[in-house]
This record gives sequence, C-alpha cells and structure tokens, in this order.
Amino acid sequence: MTKKKRVSQEITAIAEPIITEAPPATNIRATLEEIRRWDGVIGYILRNSTSAAIDLKDPSKIIDYAILSSSALGAGDELSKIFNLGEVKNVIVEGEDVKLISLTLKENKVSIFLEKNADSSKILKTLQQA
Repeated sequence: MTKKKRVSQEITAIAEPIITEAPPATNIRATLEEIRRWDGVIGYILRNSTSAAIDLKDPSKIIDYAILSSSALGAGDELSKIFNLGEVKNVIVEGEDVKLISLTLKENKVSIFLEKNADSSKILKTLQQA
C-alpha cells in the first residue's frame, strides 16, 4: 500500500478593481491606482459616459459609495448654478470617519474615499497633474 502525499496550497485573495466596459483614461487610472496605495485611502470610483472602474477596500459598500459619489458631484453642480459660483473644481465632503473628494477631470468623474485624517490637498494636487 502506497501513501498519498498531501499537498497543501495557500490561496490568497487579491481584490481586483471592478471594471465595466472599456477602462476610462489610462493615465488618470494609473494615477488613481498609485493614490489607492497611500495611507488613509479607502478607494476610488472613476467613471465616464461609457465605463466605470471601482476599487474599494470594502466591496460590500460599493452601492453606498457610488450613491454618495454621484450625489456629491450633483449637489456641487446644482449649488454652483443656484449661487452663480462658476465651474466647480472639486467637492469635499467630510463625515465623522470618512472624507470624500469628488472632481471632474476631462470627461471623467472621480471620487476618492479617505479616512478623515488623510491629506486631501496632496491627492488633489496629484490628480490635477494627471
């Protein structure tokens, strides 16, 4: 009787960004992927009229973050029209634990979710150079 060798494999789950259709502007996406690695960054949503890319630490909150992202950009645009503020460069929403930065870069709408103490000015500066 021969003994069977037992093979042990370790499986590591790697969170991959969710992408629908063709990826949005690649240089913006590459910049977002780099920012995503920074301390205090929870994730991002990048979308345009034909596609979206989502990378969040907690995928169970995708719908909540997508609604928040869309609402923040919409509210910024609406307030700008009501009060004749001109073009909205970015919208920052700060809660108890989380901060949201939303902006439009070319035809892309970008939202980045951060821990409250993360440096939003560094992120904005980096994105505006992309």
